[in-house]
Amino acid sequence: MSPTRRTTRRSLARRRVPRAAALALLLATATACANDVPEADWSRGLLPDHVTQEGGVVQSLWNGAWIAALATGAVVIVLILWAAIFHRKRKSSAELPPQVRYNLPIEMLYTLIPLVMVSVFFFFTARDSETLTRVDGDAPVKVSVEAYQWSWRFTTTVNGQTLAPVAGVPVSDYNQGPQLVLPVNTKVEFDLSTDDVIHSFWVPEFLFKRDVIPGIPEDNPGRKFQITTLNRTGVFAGRCAELCGVDHSRMLFSVKLVPQAEFNQYIATHQAGSAQ
Repeated sequence: MSPTRRTTRRSLARRRVPRAAALALLLATATACANDVPEADWSRGLLPDHVTQEGGVVQSLWNGAWIAALATGAVVIVLILWAAIFHRKRKSSAELPPQVRYNLPIEMLYTLIPLVMVSVFFFFTARDSETLTRVDGDAPVKVSVEAYQWSWRFTTTVNGQTLAPVAGVPVSDYNQGPQLVLPVNTKVEFDLSTDDVIHSFWVPEFLFKRDVIPGIPEDNPGRKFQITTLNRTGVFAGRCAELCGVDHSRMLFSVKLVPQAEFNQYIATHQAGSAQ
């Protein structure tokens, strides 16, 4: 390589480093300034504080997986350090250390330990997945969620009474998007549908999200899920978690959890056909 070409490449590399650093700083700043990022805590494994009973199931599974992973990592690190310290090759000896290959008990141990670990993970994952995907069909509040490019339409049915739909448009602030109002301490069933592309219904405080896939029949359980809200009021940001088009990042909405008395007032003023 000629000196001129080498100098040119070094100059380009020097220019790229500040640009990359500036881009990383810009992305970090934009993320920190987002007003729809829920507060996370190390005690919860950096998950947001959940507002549903099902969120507690996810939190327990998440914490258990981290504890198992950290314990496994600690054992592996100890074994590596032990081997590096106590089994170093000595200059005065040219002999190979004792070999363990073809040692049946040790090789069985190498196989059984990972098998037991995977089996335990599978058991708890399968158990909790069954809980999270179960739909009883007796929820007093049912919400039809229609996703489209690029917003949402919520149609709520309370004990057989259908309220006026709430629809939105792409927005930059979730407070300006469509708002789904739900009561606390209540079982809620969601039915997800879309007519264009794949979307994903995600409220971080639910600790759960579900893809919204076009073409799934109404009676298919794959488009439904249910939650039971906790006694925690507030407004919680929601978004589409599947890249669905040019305004995907503006496909924002909110979920407002209110006491039952306030929800009853909401029902009275949002009946289908009433003035909004």
